[in-house]
Amino acid sequence: MKRPHRVFIGLGSNLHQPARQLRRALDELSGVTRTRLVAASGFYRSAPLGCPEPQPDYVNAVAELETALPPEALLHELQAIETRHGRRPGYRNAPRVLDLDVLLFDQKQVSNAILTLPHPRMCERAFVLAPLVELHPELVLPDGRKAADCLAALGAQRIDRLAPQAAEAPEYKVA
Repeated sequence: MKRPHRVFIGLGSNLHQPARQLRRALDELSGVTRTRLVAASGFYRSAPLGCPEPQPDYVNAVAELETALPPEALLHELQAIETRHGRRPGYRNAPRVLDLDVLLFDQKQVSNAILTLPHPRMCERAFVLAPLVELHPELVLPDGRKAADCLAALGAQRIDRLAPQAAEAPEYKVA
């Protein structure tokens, strides 16, 4: 088998026990065909961004995977997990039971009708960058910027790392 792809997935939820939704999603990610969960960040609480109406805070995390799947097939698997959690189509930035986003797929840069890599707004979101930097402090993005530098530039966004017992989040370090 050829070398697996290194992939980072953003996880988020602000409905129906968000930490529980993320824990279940991490378990399901480890069961995706031809894919292995390598590590997962701690859980973070953040305020919703760009929302037209008030909504609950989000709980977010980032998972690192190794997969033999191509990007579009992995996206299809993620969407199936979201659907099993009760995600339904809604408006942009709507509250959600579960959101799974492909952030990085190796160092690929892709833009097509169903997928853009790296995720187009990841460098605007502390709730993505903080858990990503937790996993890999020296991570360099496909455009050459360090993820930690992008996070530092977002100093005003509120984000709090939840204590493992507060999030009831297992500390995933499978590597």
